[in-house]
Amino acid sequence: MGEYDLWKIFPRMPGKVIIGDITIRDGFQHEEKFISTAAKKFYLEELIFAGCRDIEVTNLGNPFFMPQFKDAEELLAHLRSDWFKKRCARKGVNYEELTLTCITIREAAVDRAVELCRKGIGPDRLLMMVSTEEEHHFANSGTTLPEYWKEAENCIKKCNAAGMKMCGTVSTIWGSPIGGATELKDAVEFSKRWLEIGAHDIEHADHDGSASAPEVYRYFSMILDAMPNPDLHIAHYHETKRLASASVLAALQAGITHFEATLGGLGGQPANFLDDTPVKGTGEYYYEDPRYVGLICLEDLLVQVDEMGLKHGYDVDRILWLGKKMEKTIGRRLRSEAVVNGRTLKEGHMKFARPGLKTRKEKMGEKPGQKIPAEWGKTAVLPEQYRP
Repeated sequence: MGEYDLWKIFPRMPGKVIIGDITIRDGFQHEEKFISTAAKKFYLEELIFAGCRDIEVTNLGNPFFMPQFKDAEELLAHLRSDWFKKRCARKGVNYEELTLTCITIREAAVDRAVELCRKGIGPDRLLMMVSTEEEHHFANSGTTLPEYWKEAENCIKKCNAAGMKMCGTVSTIWGSPIGGATELKDAVEFSKRWLEIGAHDIEHADHDGSASAPEVYRYFSMILDAMPNPDLHIAHYHETKRLASASVLAALQAGITHFEATLGGLGGQPANFLDDTPVKGTGEYYYEDPRYVGLICLEDLLVQVDEMGLKHGYDVDRILWLGKKMEKTIGRRLRSEAVVNGRTLKEGHMKFARPGLKTRKEKMGEKPGQKIPAEWGKTAVLPEQYRP
């Protein structure tokens, strides 16, 4: 007989995962309307109270390019306030377990983060980003790759000196929306480079939904062979072809334990329009239809790992409730299926049962729970041509 236990087939597959939320930053950066500061505070709080311990708060880049984040300092001040810390204590949340992350693509944003630390409201962790495909990298940062690597090295020194950690993102691992196909080995090398210059961990990003399950398994197996500590690695998937859940499973099978997601699958390229005004963003969109852009849904991801029996630390029902609230905040139907269809209940949905089964079985002389005719054998006998 074959082996059917996933954990024996894939011995690296974890029994526990850590799922970070990036709704307020990556999710909202794609929206072409300003999400109120009050709404951002609400979702930051509620995500934390529902179990999130690693959360992206905002982008510290120039608000001229992304005015969605003009309230960055107010959000950080709110989360650093004594009032919020007391609320965490009342909710049973250990505030010291929280990791507040801000995106700082360029050095000016890192300098801003350092200054916020001096004020006592700085983040715990920053994130900078390279793409293995240089055209995509240039679209995001405005620099060449060698130029950016030197800047990143200097930024990590500043970051660490201020008491913050740096996450280095590697993007276009499985392909680029601008330059096309890429090589996995380049992303492995870039990951090593981040660690070489002092990064604390690495976000491995599929920023346009290029990943396929076999290539995800192959890549993360290469990564963990080269850098075996799973705590170093975070899987970040965009959802453009409804394949991200397969990629999550493939990453789990390879041994990855850390993931990121957004409520409703929000997110994508920074908006170049906000409310009634064109804004800089990162230029023209490189997608044709905004309905098929975004990240993997936090709601659906949690249901997936929860039903696999993996520990995750979230109140899944609370997250499904939040997903429904988010649809009202955004003003449209979002991409989570779980917020509509709910979780798979082991006890079933007996309200949908048709009346009369018990009576019918009694009439047919069948016992309760009997599933095959009484005169048949206890087990099926396969015809010889179908036997193994």
